Amino acid sequence: MMAPALQLIDLRKRFGRTEVIRGVSLDIDSGERHAIIGPNGAGKSTLFNLISGRFHADSGKVLLDGREITRQRPFEINRLGLARSFQITNIFPRLSVFENLRCAVLWSLGYRYSFWRNLNRLADAEARAEELLGRIGLKRRRHLQAGLLTYAEQRALEIGITIAGGARVILLDEPTAGMSRSETARAVALIREVTQGCTLVMVEHDMSVVFGLADRISVVVYGEVIASGRPEEIRADARVREAYLGQRAEAG
Repeated sequence: MMAPALQLIDLRKRFGRTEVIRGVSLDIDSGERHAIIGPNGAGKSTLFNLISGRFHADSGKVLLDGREITRQRPFEINRLGLARSFQITNIFPRLSVFENLRCAVLWSLGYRYSFWRNLNRLADAEARAEELLGRIGLKRRRHLQAGLLTYAEQRALEIGITIAGGARVILLDEPTAGMSRSETARAVALIREVTQGCTLVMVEHDMSVVFGLADRISVVVYGEVIASGRPEEIRADARVREAYLGQRAEAG
């Protein structure tokens, strides 16, 4: 039987006396689109940081395609096939849109740090960056400094950077935060298109995005998963209505 693309086993994380993640266990299958939801302060971003290596768990395990990555550093995890975005847009604002994408593809194509290499002569990197420009809809912005893009365009660029290395597992942290309805709709279409064939895990507060994209949803409250299942199961779960949606458990 194939191992889950991402497996969390009894993860725990404490900051001082406060236990923020309290025994989270979760299996996410290959190719699945999985949303993690919950109220502010539930521990969702901390969970992402544990998965991606930004924080180290106090106990428990994180497995990527059956391989333990619990104590790996973020760049090592990325090279094993997991990439993530952040709540705050994380781009090189003074580089052009194209240059941002070209930087992102270099390592995956086998290029290492070199001060004397002329990037303009790397035909494969140029071609891959051009392909990504088209996929994220920013061809017309190719030469523009990334810092001059609109907010929604910057988020699209960040998604492009996240997928540039060909990661099999992609973590998106609130990818539509701060967007208008029309921008959100375009972002959802982009995410659906660029993550085809990948495993997607996202933290998202917009329920229309969650229920429109996710195959499965896990609800985190006070550092624990209180429910996990298909969207229709989560909608009907009394514990979710009480703890997350603010409705009494006995409500119809």
